[in-house]
Amino acid sequence: MAKRGKSGGRNSQRSAAGVIEVPKGTRPEGPVEGVYYIDTGDCELIADQDNSNGWLLKINGVMSSHIDLADPLFLDFEYMRWMAALIESRWPPASGQGGPKDSGPHRLRGLHLGGGACSLARYFHAAYPDARQVVVELDGKLAEYVRGWFDLPKAPLLRIRVGEAREVTETLTPDTRDFIIRDVFAGALTPRPLTTAEFNEHVRRVLAPGGLYVVNSGDAPDLKNAREDAATIAAAFEHTLIIADPAMLKGRRYGNMVMAGSDTPLDGDPKLARRLLGGAVPAHIWNDAQVRAFAAGSPVRHDPVTPSIAP
Repeated sequence: MAKRGKSGGRNSQRSAAGVIEVPKGTRPEGPVEGVYYIDTGDCELIADQDNSNGWLLKINGVMSSHIDLADPLFLDFEYMRWMAALIESRWPPASGQGGPKDSGPHRLRGLHLGGGACSLARYFHAAYPDARQVVVELDGKLAEYVRGWFDLPKAPLLRIRVGEAREVTETLTPDTRDFIIRDVFAGALTPRPLTTAEFNEHVRRVLAPGGLYVVNSGDAPDLKNAREDAATIAAAFEHTLIIADPAMLKGRRYGNMVMAGSDTPLDGDPKLARRLLGGAVPAHIWNDAQVRAFAAGSPVRHDPVTPSIAP
């Protein structure tokens, strides 16, 4: 039975429902196992039995994130490792992972659509300490919990903006982000408004030249959703790639593909392929031609057409 009270259970009483409620205006001080009410339902914080510094976060019953409090450069989810490898291939940290500063000509600017535990944002802060990142999280209560649980970097290094991902993206200034990561799910799939050609045009507008759009595309073995995602990204960007393990690419299991689009080539780094093959879950890269062949015949998604009203 979980606890309910201030600071995630400190000086608390047991709740008959087994859900921890933190009074509005207070912030949790460090992680405490339990199920917590959030604005969009509930989340569950679970201690990692295989890692004394690790915590798992479930949102509405779906595993969302993993955090290692002692090592921000440890990513437990393979698709996050693939995303990190891709971005580091484009912008190598100054002296390898965890280098003292961003090696690029300016501070790396990242936008994360979908927050969870902010695992990737925390990783990139460790790899690029001068980076400026914004995480867009729909659930304000979850954002408050995550700030208190995981001691995230403060603004302006990492800002959590509460809002709907598309609405926020549409308000952003052009050419202001080096990378945009889409990792938003409602159940097993990304909400459709974040997968359309019209949304991808907003992403292109916000990305700086040479910028990188990276998405987590979840799917069943039939790969219908992944093919449509790939077709829509390929219609918006001149260069694309897909990273996934062979079983997923062959449609043999449920899982995740990492897709990316850019206005500059993506598949010219042999070190990236070696790094992906050497991971705990070896992954392959499909280049632009393979992505377009995979997507061939699948429709490009569009926003619904609003019926015109006759005068």
